[in-house]
Amino acid sequence: DKAASARSAGRRVIVHLDLDCFYAQVEMIRNPDLRDKPLGVQQKNLVVTCNYEARKRGVKKLMSVRDAKEKVPQLILVNGEDLTPYRETSYKVTELLGEFFPLVERLGFDENFVDITEMVEKRVNQVQRSGCSRVCVSGHVYNNHAINLQDETHVRLAIGSQIAEELREAIYARLGLTACAGVASNKLLSKLVSGTFKPNQQTVLLPESCQDLIRSLEHIQKVPGIGYKTAKRLETLGVRNVCDLQAFPSAVLEKELGVSNAQRIQKLSYGEDDSPVTPSGPPQSFSDEDSFKKCSSEAEVKEKIEELLHNLLDRIDKDGRQPHTVRLTIRQFSSTDKWLNRESRQCPIPPHLIQKFGKESSNVLSPLVDILMKLFRKMIDADLPFHLTLLSVCFSNLKDVPSSKKGSIGFYLKQMSPLSGSGKRFYTHFLPQEVEDVSQGEGSTSWNQSCNRTGTTKTRKLPEEKKSDIKKARIPDLPFHLFPANIDQEVFRELPEDIKQEILSEKT
Repeated sequence: DKAASARSAGRRVIVHLDLDCFYAQVEMIRNPDLRDKPLGVQQKNLVVTCNYEARKRGVKKLMSVRDAKEKVPQLILVNGEDLTPYRETSYKVTELLGEFFPLVERLGFDENFVDITEMVEKRVNQVQRSGCSRVCVSGHVYNNHAINLQDETHVRLAIGSQIAEELREAIYARLGLTACAGVASNKLLSKLVSGTFKPNQQTVLLPESCQDLIRSLEHIQKVPGIGYKTAKRLETLGVRNVCDLQAFPSAVLEKELGVSNAQRIQKLSYGEDDSPVTPSGPPQSFSDEDSFKKCSSEAEVKEKIEELLHNLLDRIDKDGRQPHTVRLTIRQFSSTDKWLNRESRQCPIPPHLIQKFGKESSNVLSPLVDILMKLFRKMIDADLPFHLTLLSVCFSNLKDVPSSKKGSIGFYLKQMSPLSGSGKRFYTHFLPQEVEDVSQGEGSTSWNQSCNRTGTTKTRKLPEEKKSDIKKARIPDLPFHLFPANIDQEVFRELPEDIKQEILSEKT
């Protein structure tokens, strides 16, 4: 079983896509006049990211605004504290990738893993059937290692590089965003190799170069999966780089970190990673935070909580699900431990408030502020002086509204409704020929112009006898605004009266 699992892991092809200077790209799309100018995205007093025009002149990520302006007086700064446009664009990228492949995993706003193994298998079979002996690599090969077309792993990774290029082209054609990509046999290696050539380039990693890549990392914390605290503990053991970790006695490491954790990080040090690409799905929580130099009164805390809630309630309303838990996180000022001095409290949201999400959101704000202030007082004695530098509000335990659950006739009718403007497109380049495209709409020209296809939308027409039956039954026509949302009106008209009443009662 272990041997079969190892063979299966060796056959995987994973793409890591990393959007170039993401926040800055979003701002340049929103305002094309900024494209050829040095641009920085500012949050508080930091330049959190900048475009490549600014980088060429010496501006760096997380540079202070003052230093950046001294370095490049012509630097244009855009306020990036409202994350909404970045978040929305980020989800568009993940959704686009999901149109091609089912296994897409988000990593922050600007990174995605895509498991393309199945498509690679199909293309390998096509190459073998066609008798074609030439398989070209798209982009760079790490270390300029030569491709051996007699080596099946090399061929699979070369084909993977072609698919990665197609995905990058699709992202650019549809969304106007450029990205770097790494192609390798697992998530760890694909992430590490993706940044070798920037911007808007890609790199494939062959197995023979794996150790060269891993050992090139300057510090143990550069290995994805080894965090700050673990790295500090390893340093106390004299482990500072990958070579140290590879050579460190396993028994001592297991005693210090525990068996499973020690084995995991030692495998990572050899470039071994069998973790699957896990589809992210809809977000499991909604959170927003604000950091500041000082917040030291209850009135200030309440005001900042209200500001955070306005944005969060809007996002929850768009999502459509109802949160059942709310959490407040604070960070108190500390001169010694700037980042890790956080404390949280959470509680269930009362049922009568849950019902108001999405329907009466304006009536939810005040009681939620009261709940969060109670959580605040559990952590802070407001009668004593306090100094906060961060507040964060998080809604979690998201559930569908009751009317959309299975067992309701409305649920099934919604599944039948034709999707309009969903943005879903299929590309013949990726999908089998027998798949029919019935969903392309306005503005959906395929980036693969050679396909030259336009989509059609299927509509159902009622037979004449059905129309006459409806007239005989004297079913009154409902005003348009009373029809339940997302339910086919013609289907609704054909339903028995008692079921129609059930659906209408759900709507009201």
